[in-house]
Amino acid sequence: MLKLYDCEVKSRLLLGTAGYPSPAALAEAVRRSKSEIVTVSLRRETAGGKPGGAFFELIRDLGVRVLPNTAGCHSVKEAVLTAKMARDLFSTNWIKLEVIGHHDTLQPEVFGLVEAARILCDDGFDVFPYTTDDLVVGERLLDAGCRVLMPWCAPIGSATGPVNPAGLKAFRASFPEVPLIVDAGIGRPAHAASVMEFGFDAVLLNTAVAGAGDPAAMAEAFALAINAGHMAYGAVPLEPRDMAVPSTPVIGKAVFT
Repeated sequence: MLKLYDCEVKSRLLLGTAGYPSPAALAEAVRRSKSEIVTVSLRRETAGGKPGGAFFELIRDLGVRVLPNTAGCHSVKEAVLTAKMARDLFSTNWIKLEVIGHHDTLQPEVFGLVEAARILCDDGFDVFPYTTDDLVVGERLLDAGCRVLMPWCAPIGSATGPVNPAGLKAFRASFPEVPLIVDAGIGRPAHAASVMEFGFDAVLLNTAVAGAGDPAAMAEAFALAINAGHMAYGAVPLEPRDMAVPSTPVIGKAVFT
């Protein structure tokens, strides 16, 4: 079981809900992934003054826990206001906190992120901060009151997989007791298995599933890969070696003269 704040879940896959070809495709992807937590962007779903009622009803009908996010926010003020609106709409203190600092890479603006996290934690929110793999930023977020960290492995939607494996491994080693969720940049199930083998606790996906030719099949594939990676980490994988090591013993082999 994975414990995130006051909630225990079996699935280690969190799914985003944007960009699916249809509501039916989204619903089937959630079901086949067996994900118990989905993220929802309040700004995206209510853009243009639309209430997004039908979409929110679909999410509720799936019977999953909602993790609202502050996607699209570029300032502390925007992020805090959006978080408070999401709490009122979804009746939850959970918030995935995003404060974007770079338009091309969508890299978190970490100074504003820490400030917003402190404000929201002080206001009773359970904050899931989307951050980089910078260890100092991780420490500051924990000091601000966060009890979960969500480092990226590559820019959002890039599907490139872990660009800094050493950094992610160092992040895991530095925060051994903190639930860590890799968020952003994963494109294939193999990427998800890899980060789980590093010791991460869960993976959050959106584009890699929603943009697939068959989102439901891809969601299930990711779920299987994440479980495999988590199991492999617990089994303690064999470390790479510089030279060959025979798997068959040489003692007792036949000798011909």
